[in-house]
Amino acid sequence: MSPTTPTRSALIERSVRILLDGQAPSGAFVASPTYATYRFAWLRDGSFCADALDRHAQPEAAAAFHAWVCRTILAMRPTVERVTAAARTMGAAAMLPTRFELDGRTESGEEDWPNFQLDGYGTWLWAFAEHVERRGTDLEDHERIVVELVAGYVAAAGDRPCYDCWEELVERRHASTLAASVAGLRAAAHLLGDHELATVGSVLTEILERDLVRDGAFVKHDATDSVDGSLLWLALPFRVVALDDPRFVRTAERVEAELGVPDGGVRRYLGDTFYGGGEWILLTAWSGWVHHAAGRPEVACERLAWIEAQASEDLELPEQVGEHPQDPARVAEWLQRWGPVATPLLWSHAMYLTLVHEIGAR
Repeated sequence: MSPTTPTRSALIERSVRILLDGQAPSGAFVASPTYATYRFAWLRDGSFCADALDRHAQPEAAAAFHAWVCRTILAMRPTVERVTAAARTMGAAAMLPTRFELDGRTESGEEDWPNFQLDGYGTWLWAFAEHVERRGTDLEDHERIVVELVAGYVAAAGDRPCYDCWEELVERRHASTLAASVAGLRAAAHLLGDHELATVGSVLTEILERDLVRDGAFVKHDATDSVDGSLLWLALPFRVVALDDPRFVRTAERVEAELGVPDGGVRRYLGDTFYGGGEWILLTAWSGWVHHAAGRPEVACERLAWIEAQASEDLELPEQVGEHPQDPARVAEWLQRWGPVATPLLWSHAMYLTLVHEIGAR
């Protein structure tokens, strides 16, 4: 356990407040309140924000997010049913979005921006099941309908290539996306008592293990030998593989060796040029989570301390840190295009809070 310090206590309190202040009256979480490009609500980011707030004694806020998702899905029900029925044949642009306006409408930005990401729906099913277990009550009728709709969509489309969690490479199957889909289907099977959904999840697991393992390690997608920081999700929180599975152990070792920076941060993947491809707060938190769960608490505490050192004077955490960019020449390009790195990023604060909770450093 890492001791609580005044600075840590302040950052914990500030992180909870940033999540709460970033929650719209609808219940949706804005990705970043100060970064114009991220003025939307993503299912993935919001699910992890809600989970973090559940962990830090804010169940009403978590419930409000899940209620927003339920209303949003129910409002799209005819579309969800139509897309699910034709999931094998529809083009990527016709699939369900995972990025929304804060009131639940499909975002209406003019920029051509990827929006077909299955991991958002799988992650929400996982997070909602965690929330339901914590609240200790059965599903309400409308919640059951939503879980059925979302699980049906994930089951129908789960083996399709789509954009990954970073909104890239729509033509590939991605390991972290498959893991989110498997976890979501397992969660829905538990909530609904539907064993067929668990069977579909097993099929997706077989695809993951057959097509996305190279030389004893999981890889970023089905056409590469490279790793990605999001591969840590396979074990935590999605538990598609065990922490001590030799393939995951090797994967985590590669993430550490190839994407870790000596002073503690973790990058997304080699070749990343977004703001130069620096170290991401949320992936560093995931690294700490994995180390802690694997019995290396001292490394987890080092990751926690590194994250805390990246906070601004206002105790805000950025999306990424640019001290060690992979491609320094690309930093100015993004600064000119979208401005400074998103700060605060709600997902960064959510994963910091999750690591704090896992370590017990409260």
